[in-house]
Amino acid sequence: MRKSRADNSVARTPLSLTAPIVLLLALGAPATSTSTSASASTSASASRTASSSTVAWRADSLAITVPDSANLGSGATGGTISASLGTVTVVDTRIGLLAAWTAIASATDFTTGGGSPAETITKNRFAYWSGPVTAATGSITRTPGQPTAAQQVSLSTPVTAFSAQKLLFDTSTSWAPTLVVTIPASAVAGSYTGVITHSVA
Repeated sequence: MRKSRADNSVARTPLSLTAPIVLLLALGAPATSTSTSASASTSASASRTASSSTVAWRADSLAITVPDSANLGSGATGGTISASLGTVTVVDTRIGLLAAWTAIASATDFTTGGGSPAETITKNRFAYWSGPVTAATGSITRTPGQPTAAQQVSLSTPVTAFSAQKLLFDTSTSWAPTLVVTIPASAVAGSYTGVITHSVA
């Protein structure tokens, strides 16, 4: 587990932490059918490694944890892959009434080889949806950014993944977001990598 220390004399200054998820996407030659959501999710689960976190050590802290990596599985050019990114958790131990936070998700382009246009899947082809709360502690009002697949949003720009406002005491909030990839027909075969970053403030 990675830790970082943040020393700040203003205890309640908004704190922004990032924890990247490095992703792997393998593309084969064009095929007559595409991978299903179930098979992609199974592959992602099988390859996920132990989680890591970035933790702020201060009088009042806001921390986010994410898996180190996720494998989105394999798909055919022109097809779609849907896979879970694993569990994301925000822990809020800040002191103060009605403290609020917002978690943001963002993405890089995915590339293989030399990253030429044919070796790049641009981030506007990635859609994100948070899903509902999967685990929680403490009294807090929690709002998922995209409760169901019908509300999925493009990662061409950063999106709100989750937001919350607590009453007073320590809280934790977990969700398991899903990433949906629309693979361009012109993409070459290869293992594509990119980064999905979650931040909270």
